[in-house]
Amino acid sequence: MGIGNGSSSDAPFASPKAMQDETTPLLPIKAEEDAVHEFNGASFSGAVFNLSTTIVGAGIMALPASIKMLGLIPGILMIVLVALLTEASIDMLVRCSHQGKITSYGWLMGDTFGQWGRIALQVSVVINNIGVLIVYMIIIGDVLSGTSTTGVHHSGIFEGWFGPHVWNSRPVVLLATTLLVFAPLVSFKRLDSLRYTSALSVALAVVFVVITAGVAIVRLIEGTVEIPKLFPEIDGISSVWKLFTAVPVLVTAYICHYNVHSIGNELEDKTQIKPIVQTSLGLCSSVYIATSFFAYLLFGEATLADVLANFDSDLHIPFSSVFNDIVRVSYVVHIMLVFPIVFFALRLNLDGLLFPTARHISRDNRRFTIITVSLLAVIYIAAIFIPSIWDAFQFTGATAAVLIGFIFPAMIILRDPYGVSTKRDKVLAVTMIVLAVVSNSVALYSDTLNIFYRKQEA
Repeated sequence: MGIGNGSSSDAPFASPKAMQDETTPLLPIKAEEDAVHEFNGASFSGAVFNLSTTIVGAGIMALPASIKMLGLIPGILMIVLVALLTEASIDMLVRCSHQGKITSYGWLMGDTFGQWGRIALQVSVVINNIGVLIVYMIIIGDVLSGTSTTGVHHSGIFEGWFGPHVWNSRPVVLLATTLLVFAPLVSFKRLDSLRYTSALSVALAVVFVVITAGVAIVRLIEGTVEIPKLFPEIDGISSVWKLFTAVPVLVTAYICHYNVHSIGNELEDKTQIKPIVQTSLGLCSSVYIATSFFAYLLFGEATLADVLANFDSDLHIPFSSVFNDIVRVSYVVHIMLVFPIVFFALRLNLDGLLFPTARHISRDNRRFTIITVSLLAVIYIAAIFIPSIWDAFQFTGATAAVLIGFIFPAMIILRDPYGVSTKRDKVLAVTMIVLAVVSNSVALYSDTLNIFYRKQEA
C-alpha cells in the first residue's frame, strides 16, 4: 500500500505498471486482490510531459522571491545547481532500481532499509504533499481574497471586482473552494477521470509564463523597469543566515522523485528514463529561470513570497488590469486542477501508514470518505492560519522534501544493496547529505527566528 512496500508481496509489481485505462483505478490495487494489466507503450514525449507536470507546481510562485533574496546571478546559479543535484539523485534511484528489478521508490527504500525505510519515505511524502496542498490553498486565498504583506494590502480578484465583503473574505472563499471544487475532484478514484482537467491545468500554467515574460520584455524595451539586483545585500551575520531560507524553496520546486518509477514502468525501453529525466529537468529549469527573471524584473524589490499577489498593481502597459486578472485567474484555476492529483498520492500514503494491512482504500468507501474529509479539513484550517507560502515552503522544503529528493537517495547509494555505486557516487552522496543537512538546518533556524521576531513586532 502507499508508494511501495519493502516486503515480498511487492514482487508481482516487478512487471510493468497497470495500464491506466477506464478500468484501472488511480489508487493502485493490491497485487493479491487483482491481477496487474501490463502496459509498456508510453512515448518519450508523453513521459517528459508527465514528469515535467510533476515538477512544475506552486514552487514556481516562490522562486522570484528567492531570486530577490539571493540576487539575480546567484539565484539563477542555484536553480541550475539544484537541477543538477536532482538529476544525480534520481540517477542513483534509477540505477539501483534497474539492478534490483524494483518498480517503486517505497519498495526500494523497504528493500534497502527494511519496513522502517518504507515508512520513513511514506511519512515524508505525506508531510511534503500536505505542505504543497496548503501552499496551493494559500495561493488561492491570496489571489481571490487578497493578502497583506509588511503592512501593504494587495487586493484579491473578488475584492477588486466587488469590494470587500464577508462572502469574499479568505475563510469563506477557501471554504467554498474546498466544498465546491476540491471535494468533487478528490472523490474520483480513477486517473482517467481527470485526464481533461490535467491537460487544461498545463495550458493555464503556460499562459502565466508567457504573459509574465511578454509584459517584462515590453517594459524592458520601453526602459521602464529598474536594473535588478545582481548579488545579495550583506549587512551582517543575520543577513547571511537569511539567505539560506531560499534553499528549501528551491528544493521543493524540483521534487518529483516519487513519480519517476511509475513513469519509467510504462516505457517500452526502460533505458529512456535517464534522457527523459534530463529533458524534463532542462525544460523545467528553463521555465523556472524565465519566470523568476522576468517576474523579478517586473516587480523588483516589491516581489512578494507569492508573486501572484503582485499582479494587483499597474503593469504600466495597455489593458494592465485585464492582463493582471488573466494571469491570476489562469494560475489559480491551474492550481485547483492540480490539487486532486497531489491529494491522491497523499491520501494513498497516509492510508498505507494508518492501515498497512487493510484492504485497498479504493475498495473501502467508509475509510476513503473519512480520510478524504479529514485531510481536506486539516489543509483548509492550516491555510487559514499559515500567513505565507514562504513559511509553508520553509517547513516542507527543509524537512520532507530534502529527505525525498536528496538524503534518501544518497543513503541508498551509500548502503549500495545492489553493488552499483562507484567511488564518485559515494563522494557525491556524502556531499549531498552534508549540503542538505547543513543548509536546511540553517534555513529552519533562520526562518524560526524570523517568525518569532515577526510575532514580537506584531
